[in-house]
Amino acid sequence: MTQIVSLKDVTVQFNKRKVLDSITLSIDESEIITLVGPNGAGKSTLVKVILGIHKQYQGKVSKANKLRIGYVPQKLHLNETLPLTVDRFLRLAGKYSQQERQDALALVSASHLLHSDIHKLSGGETQRVLLSRALLIRPQLLVLDEPAQGVDVQGQIELYNLIDTLRHRFSCAIFMISHDLHLVMAKTDRVICLQHHICCSGSPAAISSHPSYLQMFGGAPEASLALYQHQHDYHHHDLSGEPVAGDINTCHDHQHGHKHD
Repeated sequence: MTQIVSLKDVTVQFNKRKVLDSITLSIDESEIITLVGPNGAGKSTLVKVILGIHKQYQGKVSKANKLRIGYVPQKLHLNETLPLTVDRFLRLAGKYSQQERQDALALVSASHLLHSDIHKLSGGETQRVLLSRALLIRPQLLVLDEPAQGVDVQGQIELYNLIDTLRHRFSCAIFMISHDLHLVMAKTDRVICLQHHICCSGSPAAISSHPSYLQMFGGAPEASLALYQHQHDYHHHDLSGEPVAGDINTCHDHQHGHKHD
């Protein structure tokens, strides 16, 4: 695996309070990492350091040369009195052609939204548009801040399937921020549990039963972790996450588990 981002002993202080304390981690090409932690744990600050937005830190941050990073924020803050179609919104991202904008929407199965009013989109539709905007630069690293915020459970399953598909298609790494272990974990290679410092890291199964995680979120691991278990032995998906018609046992190879926040 090629390492594209590396942090070594990164510390960030606000008013002498350590928001990030000696953070050491790496992100490899094509890897999906999910960052979990309670509110105020420093997740947003860590993302800003990785994105290069927050530059006041101690330690060392290394990135691959000319690393292309796509970012999907948790929420979209727009002036609702400003008329804005999806196409116009994508045009604000830079000098991309009409074809490039249409292709980006097609990648997330949202071509039909091109001329829609962005203020009237559902939560899932908004996330797809934001994801398409991030894909315009063909990123080597996608940073997603709570990508399933405001999306129903079925929409979350489809969204995480889509993210996984894009990871393989573009060989890009995914760094996702969450507040708990839930459906996303089945699509994650590695989990990092943050509480100003890294409490633990490893596979979803290992983290779900780790004492640091249980102390942080409370409850038994089965109450905190509900995997969307996905069997690919007999079928595959299109870019929207839907099983392809005609594949064997498309309806019986899915086991859905979820919890409500």
